[in-house]
Amino acid sequence: MLKKIRVILSLLLFSLITLYFLDFRDFLPESVGFLAEIQFIPALLAVNILVLISLLFLTLLFGRVYCSSICPMGIYQDIIAWLSKKFIRKKKYTYSKAKSILRWSILVATVVAFIFGFTFLVGLLDPYGAYGRMVTHLFRPAYLAGNNLLETIFTSFNNYLFYKVSIYSLSIFSSITALITLGVIGYLAWRNGRTYCNTICPVGTTLGLLSKYSLFKVGFLNDKCNMCGLCTMKCKASCIDSKNKEIDYSRCITCFNCIESCNRNAMKYSFIRPKKTKAASTIPAYTYLKENLPVNESKRRFLSASLVMGLAAGKLFAQEVSNGLLPKRELKRQVPIAPPGAASFDHLREKCISCHLCVSKCPSHVIKPAFLEYGPGGIMQPKLYFDRGFCNYDCIICGDVCPTGAIQPLTKEEKNHTQMGQVQFIIENCIVYYDETSCGACSEHCPTQAVRMVPYKGVLTIPETDTSICVGCGGCEYVCPAIPFKAIYVEGLAIQNTVEIKKEKVEDVVIDDFGF
Repeated sequence: MLKKIRVILSLLLFSLITLYFLDFRDFLPESVGFLAEIQFIPALLAVNILVLISLLFLTLLFGRVYCSSICPMGIYQDIIAWLSKKFIRKKKYTYSKAKSILRWSILVATVVAFIFGFTFLVGLLDPYGAYGRMVTHLFRPAYLAGNNLLETIFTSFNNYLFYKVSIYSLSIFSSITALITLGVIGYLAWRNGRTYCNTICPVGTTLGLLSKYSLFKVGFLNDKCNMCGLCTMKCKASCIDSKNKEIDYSRCITCFNCIESCNRNAMKYSFIRPKKTKAASTIPAYTYLKENLPVNESKRRFLSASLVMGLAAGKLFAQEVSNGLLPKRELKRQVPIAPPGAASFDHLREKCISCHLCVSKCPSHVIKPAFLEYGPGGIMQPKLYFDRGFCNYDCIICGDVCPTGAIQPLTKEEKNHTQMGQVQFIIENCIVYYDETSCGACSEHCPTQAVRMVPYKGVLTIPETDTSICVGCGGCEYVCPAIPFKAIYVEGLAIQNTVEIKKEKVEDVVIDDFGF
């Protein structure tokens, strides 16, 4: 019964959080977003004390139920392990000693990286962030392709329940990282079950330390156990030593496979009092050694300063000069554009784990993973691109869905006054300048009138910019028809500002009954 409850709960939570990433039609309620907020690392970075206390209390009470039923990466491994048993009927797990040095070394490295502000390593190893990238970059394109296929089929029968959506690569580096993560963790789960959880995952190591002192544990009933080894063969955590009737509770994920497999009812999940260690106690065949490695907390923020390098993006292809026209200037954005509510690059690097939930949820598809624009510590963190759209003036979705607080939630009024970047105008690239053709698209799409058209030649008008009221939405950059180099673009700000936008007074017009 315990295993059935765990499986049902796990599949329910796993399905909801996966669909939350995949959902582009907003058919799921916003309340489902709490599944991202209750993940361990996001709660830690968001300083969500209530969630952290709840997870720690849950672990001290029932063991690693977080790893068993709440963490999506853990459930993904269980699915792969279940599939492997379907293909390999006689598959059996074996007991193995804990790889303590490896586990604690990775945990210490992750903690030190977090203290120094190098959150890339934290995001790379965090199970929730890793699973989010897998869904966003691998599962989501397949999901959208399936939607487009259904749209084609249903449309042929004059049924317009589905509509086509565009499918494109968000980031080659992030996609490759997600593919490697999918392959490596999937391979480990196929061979040995929860290997990633018990050797690499920093969350698993942390909660494993606490689970050793949990009140409810799986234990042996010595009078019934005949040491047949069935529990060991079914333990996907490889933590049951049936020969010595011992369980490594730091690796046990309370999956209850051992209880289900025991045909003598020799194992039970119940309240177990912590045993006091005595000098004259019997020495077991295997003694688990706990290593206490020191964590260096003396040099906070040093690494982030030392890792700042002059890494520049590759140059764009130079534009050919033809027909005697003046050469155009290539667009070189010096400073990236962080999503609204990110506050600053430092804040984003400290909080973001690159789960890419904001990337998946952005309705304008302007949030994409960065590479080295934020520095080595900000790899795969969100950045605004205006090649496929612009940041909607009243949209606040990215801040609402962010589980770590890296993108702070904003009201629509706050969003309208948040300056993410400042508009820049390159007159040499403007078609009004080099082609003497009227345009004005940039001005028409500016929500704050930071771009206005002023007299130029004869009846022609040319853009004039006011950076003091520009919010950096990218509407002007997106609609600019100049190719291959835009005549107007947005330069990012390392620290976002709040701008005051004076609204023009609109006089009330009284219209008579006939509209004249």
